Amino acid sequence: MTWQGIMQIVVLIAVVTVVGMLLGRYMFATLEGDGTFADRVFLPIEHGVYRLCGIDPTVEMRWTRYVFVMLAVNVAGFVVLMTLLALQPVLTVFNPAHMKQVPFWVNLNTSISFMTNTNWQNYGGETTLSYLSQMWLTVQQFLSPVTGICLMLAVVRGFSRHSAQTVGNFWRDFVRTLVWVAVPLAIIGAIVLVALGVTDNLAAYTVVHTVQGHKQVIAQGPVAPYDAIASLGDNGGGFFNANVGHPLEGPNAASAFFILILGFSVPVGCVFLFGRMVKDLRQARPIFATMVGLFLVGAVLMYHFEAAGNPALALHGIHLASSHNLEGKDLRFGTAESTLFNNSTTAVSWGAVVASNDSMTPLGGLIPLFNMMTGEVIFGSWGAGLIGMLAYAVLALFLAGLMVGRTPEYLGKKIEAFEVKMAVLSMIVPSLVILVLSALSVVVKSGLAGIFNPGPHGLSEILYAFSSGVGNNGSAFGGLGAALPWYSWTVGLAMLLGRFAMYIPLVAMGASLARKQRIPASAGTFPTHGPLFTVLLAGTVVIVGALIFFPALALGPFAEQFSAVHGALFGG
Repeated sequence: MTWQGIMQIVVLIAVVTVVGMLLGRYMFATLEGDGTFADRVFLPIEHGVYRLCGIDPTVEMRWTRYVFVMLAVNVAGFVVLMTLLALQPVLTVFNPAHMKQVPFWVNLNTSISFMTNTNWQNYGGETTLSYLSQMWLTVQQFLSPVTGICLMLAVVRGFSRHSAQTVGNFWRDFVRTLVWVAVPLAIIGAIVLVALGVTDNLAAYTVVHTVQGHKQVIAQGPVAPYDAIASLGDNGGGFFNANVGHPLEGPNAASAFFILILGFSVPVGCVFLFGRMVKDLRQARPIFATMVGLFLVGAVLMYHFEAAGNPALALHGIHLASSHNLEGKDLRFGTAESTLFNNSTTAVSWGAVVASNDSMTPLGGLIPLFNMMTGEVIFGSWGAGLIGMLAYAVLALFLAGLMVGRTPEYLGKKIEAFEVKMAVLSMIVPSLVILVLSALSVVVKSGLAGIFNPGPHGLSEILYAFSSGVGNNGSAFGGLGAALPWYSWTVGLAMLLGRFAMYIPLVAMGASLARKQRIPASAGTFPTHGPLFTVLLAGTVVIVGALIFFPALALGPFAEQFSAVHGALFGG
């Protein structure tokens, strides 16, 4: 580990904090406030969309109607995407490589993936999809993160409103987030990425001859616009199979660092938006401090384990000039930025990579795995990370209430049985899906057929696949036959449950809170804006994750680490 590597982590947090504070103010003015400096540009567009679609944005919705409309929009996007991918050979426009039809199971998995903001890719983009298909995936990458903001607004209004039967108008939230936040920020991001060297064209694939005399076909395409919304929207994945590790998608360290800033900006902005919506910015501090604290611990630990290298190599007489584990890493980025990037994209839930997760040391790979097992609340994706952390806050206050024998309160609302049940239900979903589907995959023949690495590493790959799916992250460990029908439909199921079964209960919790009267704080009210609540909240996240997943992790990453220390290897 070097001081330069540590400084990268510190600088990233400092930059995204400033960007998030500014963006949170802008998002509040746009979504809940009186307007912004951009009204003259965006108001005519917004009103035009309403007139074209026959929408009355002033009509408030109960939570059940809000959720129904949200599901209808997502189903429509799924049907259109699956149809276009099925018709890829027929739609010859922007298909210079004459890509064939996408296999059914890959199509199904991909369509679910991009609908749920997961962007899990069990295919190679440059070898499977035409430019037209990639561009439509870009459209879906706008729609799915905006849905997350809508879910967040519905939940947070439960804390900011009182004696209310409604949680807002989905169409207004959707259109304003799309027009005022997603599109302009993505345009700015794409311009910057082009300036940093990311490819953006519709040229035919280039055929070159290597110095060894072989022929190589190099895909190109509209990479910068794809990457801008893929990163900004925390969609994940990449235009190319190697993601940002591909030289046309991540040409240098500056482009990779800017991509990180894009990915953090809106999730951090959502935390400060929450503080403004509840009219007390102090309430954003413990949530943000918890997220930053957990992120920093993960970043430093992952950097440490990768810098320490693999102990099994030395025991087998393999001595390297550098002790760092450089397997699967691009030397342009090195250990420091590789670990910072991969830890960031599993904490912020967008899953892009610059290095192979499968090549990490056992404990280095444990960090991104645990990030996802928390339910993606360490920043998380657009809106989803914040409301996931609010569920932990409700549970933490419930536990605190049990210790002092009083009904817990949060932001002037009593936390009663229904709210606790909905919060716990949202936490049960990811753990149940990960553990049950992983257990099935190691006993059924079709699941075993996809395991390329025997022993504990193979189990880690399976745990990672389902954690990534249910966490709507999209990154992969690798070394797993993810395109096989078994993993295509089971990971697809995990993505659906992780997006809807996990967050719809929290919308119901928000609606319940919105109906309640606000109660004044008293001497027995637990303060939720100080360091004590920060420690309680962070402890709840870590302890719940540790208690649920430790047995599985003991058989995967921990067992592999102990084996490596003693020089044990697992043959193929």
